[in-house]
Amino acid sequence: MKNARQVACSALLVMVSAAPCSAQAQPVAGAERSGLEQWPRDLETTLALSAAPPYLRPDATVYVLDPAQGYVLAKKGSNGFTCYVQRTDYTRAYFRQDYVVPECQDAEGSRTIAPVEFEVERLRAEGKLSPDDIRHVVAEGFRVGVYHSPSRPGIAYMLAPVAQLNGGPGALVTVPMNMPHVMFFAPNLSSGDVGGGPLMGTYPYIVNSGPMAYMIVNIGETEKARINRESRSLLSQACAYRAYLCLHESESDHGAR
Repeated sequence: MKNARQVACSALLVMVSAAPCSAQAQPVAGAERSGLEQWPRDLETTLALSAAPPYLRPDATVYVLDPAQGYVLAKKGSNGFTCYVQRTDYTRAYFRQDYVVPECQDAEGSRTIAPVEFEVERLRAEGKLSPDDIRHVVAEGFRVGVYHSPSRPGIAYMLAPVAQLNGGPGALVTVPMNMPHVMFFAPNLSSGDVGGGPLMGTYPYIVNSGPMAYMIVNIGETEKARINRESRSLLSQACAYRAYLCLHESESDHGAR
């Protein structure tokens, strides 16, 4: 007799295989199908690790994205942290190439959140589902118990000196961001529950309200300046690779998840 998890997994597999491909799905192979591009591995690895504090980087696990199959292991670590560059915001209605979000999950985030984000990229790479289909798959996965919110307090680091994020709630354009911050797990909480401040502000605030919500605390200006100084080489490499990752003075203090 199947246990509850097996039943849930079977239900999700049936749903994925039966999900209709909308007009937004790309009916061609490889990177063209998914809208994903292959990054230089050294640059992607360095950018992923820059999300973590320096003392965690040597022993962190790193995954890089293969446009044909999703994330693949680039470096095996031993401290429980998993670093990668997220390339898809599944909550939006379409895929972008210029969504670039380095993050590093602790052991609990590696167990619960990373598998969801990895599955999103795998499904996108597969090219059979539209962005709206994938959003439905994730919601259904949480509903039937295939995916789970973090079960304990924990942290995801986003200390990278540059990211390319959506320009605000519901925005369909991305903007460059120089805003190192830390994210604490806050599943199913809202800013009202914790007295959160404005988005991108000085005080803690909630983003992505739902099973993978976070409470965000921005790094102080002194620490951000230090990160920027120590990351000059990475900032130059990222800018040389893609113009949308070039930071200008007017962009140094804004951006949104």
